[in-house]
This record gives sequence, structure tokens and C-alpha cells, in this order.
Amino acid sequence: MSLRLTTATAARVLRQLRHDPRTIALLLVVPCVLIGLLAWMLEATPMFDAIGPALLGVFPFVVMFLVTSVTTLRERQSGTLERLLTTPMGKADLVGGYALAFGAVAVLQALLASAFAIYVCGLDVVGPAWLLVVVAVADAVLGTAVGLFVSAFAATEFQAVQFMPAVILPQFLLCGLIVPRDRLPGALEALSDVLPMSYAVDAMRTLATRVNATGAVFADVGVITAFTLAAVVLGAVTLRRRTA
Repeated sequence: MSLRLTTATAARVLRQLRHDPRTIALLLVVPCVLIGLLAWMLEATPMFDAIGPALLGVFPFVVMFLVTSVTTLRERQSGTLERLLTTPMGKADLVGGYALAFGAVAVLQALLASAFAIYVCGLDVVGPAWLLVVVAVADAVLGTAVGLFVSAFAATEFQAVQFMPAVILPQFLLCGLIVPRDRLPGALEALSDVLPMSYAVDAMRTLATRVNATGAVFADVGVITAFTLAAVVLGAVTLRRRTA
């Protein structure tokens, strides 16, 4: 893996994103809109402070997963990846470059969404607010990595979108957002233990309820980071030169 080739790939992807205002809006505006809508719906209740932190971990993951998987597949369909793989650039350079580019966007997205939730919507967390941003960033980067991995198994952009119910919905149902994980049936609780979104929601819930949350939150962030690295490695291994 070459640092020069990886950063060159990341720079190219960022230049392409800069000329795609619809994708930029989806990445940076939609999470804030969703959080704002939720805060507006629940403004007369304490529910926003209860579930807002958890959803702040879910929304960036979902948006980054969708955009990354579709964009990567579009590059493959257009022949860009095919041409690049005929050069000295390796699969690890390509996947690393995409991960670096979308990871940078994920950081910006998480910063904006967290700031909007706290300073505009009035989200109140007991733990340190900066840790909320750290978890949101980690989860957004995880969405990027999982999107890169999943894109290898789709032949069309529509198929990439179809992976959302298979990849996202089970995690959403089992992450503890709807039913606390310790109240799930034993088999489902065990399954939730191996789903990365569970740790993002656990970290956000800890921040919402505990003052001294740093150690527990960083333990969850460590698990999320491990899932992210595994997804990036698997994405490089499964990268194909053609989708059909």
C-alpha cells in the first residue's frame, strides 16, 4: 500500500464530490434535517434528550453507508476502477483512498450534526459533549467502511440500495434503540453483541446518562474502530475489477 497513491485517490474522490451538490446536501444537510425534525416532534417532551443521542449515532452511519456504497459502485460501472487497477495502484490503495476521502467527509458530517443537535436543537447530554462528537464521527466512518465493503457485492446502484434492509435494518432493530438489549431474547441479544451499531448506541446512551462516561465510551469506540478496520480490509480483499 502506497501512501502517495492512497492520498491521490482520496484527493480525486473529494474533487468529484465537490462538483456534486446533491451528494453534498445528502451528506451534510440531511442528518441535520432529520435531527431537527425529531427535536421539533418531541419538543414538548423529554424524549428528545432520551433518544436523540442514540439517533445521532444512527443517522450518520446510514447516510454514509448509502452514499459510499452507491458512489463506489458508480465508479466501478463507469470503468474508472477498471482503468485504475491497470496501473501500479493496488486494491488497498484504492479502498484506502476511498475510505480516507469519505472518512474526511464523515468527520465534517458528524461535527455539523452534533453541533446542530446540541446548540440549535438543545440536546442535553450528561457526559462530555466532545465525546458525543467522537462517537458520531466513529459511527459515520464505520458507515463509510461498511458501504465500501458491501458495494463489492452489488451489480447495480439499485442493488446497493437494496442492501440497506439487509445490513441496516437488523442493526436498527437490535441495537437497543427500540428495546433495551438486555431485554431481548437470548439469541437476539447474542446477535446484537456482534453488530457494530449496538456499540454506537451503547456509547451514546452512556453519554446521555453518566457523568463519568469516558472509559466506557472509549471502550465502545474501540469496538467500532475494530469493525471499521475489518470492513476496510474486507473491502480491499473483495474488490473486483468488474461488476458484470
